[in-house]
Amino acid sequence: MTTYLEIKSIHAREILDSRGNPTVETDMAVLNRENGQYYIGSAAVPSGASTGRFEAVELRDGEPRYFGLGVQHAVKNVNEKIAPSLLGKNALNQMEIDRLLVELDGTENKENLGANATLSVSLACAKASAKALAMPLYRYVGGAGAHLLPVPMMNILNGGAHATNNVEIQEFMIMPVGACCWKKALQMCAEVFHQLKKTLKDNGTPAAGV
Repeated sequence: MTTYLEIKSIHAREILDSRGNPTVETDMAVLNRENGQYYIGSAAVPSGASTGRFEAVELRDGEPRYFGLGVQHAVKNVNEKIAPSLLGKNALNQMEIDRLLVELDGTENKENLGANATLSVSLACAKASAKALAMPLYRYVGGAGAHLLPVPMMNILNGGAHATNNVEIQEFMIMPVGACCWKKALQMCAEVFHQLKKTLKDNGTPAAGV
């Protein structure tokens, strides 16, 4: 018999992140129809201080409270729009849940429901499912048979709000695609990083953020 984790309830709330800014936290309760056990997954989605114009929209209230950073509208979207559409669905169908979230929003950059709303629900779903299957989250997401580490992404140059330059892009990343193993992948990234720093220095370019 195929396991069916029925989504029984979804509830979001406004909490404060480590910077003291509001963010969305969502609880999802699922019922294993085979054994009658309930499991709850919780997920919060704090944001970084530097965001780009091409990122998915983090829905903020824009009202006086919390200097406009409140997320009560995003919370309302979870509780009143997303939850009714997902109740009864199988939480183990993560791709289907995510597809429904995208369709419910209906925009390219999540500006309708808010990426903070949809992401909190998606993560809560994954966490509830992993808990129900007695798996750590990384193994659930990677698959029960996962035995390879993903290709690492390395940050080699910074721009954006935290940098001392005028580069708009916040992070330039490299991926050692084709590396035979983690050891070689790490070596490749480190060598590219140091070569970039040397090249910038030889060209007389400030290497801030490298």
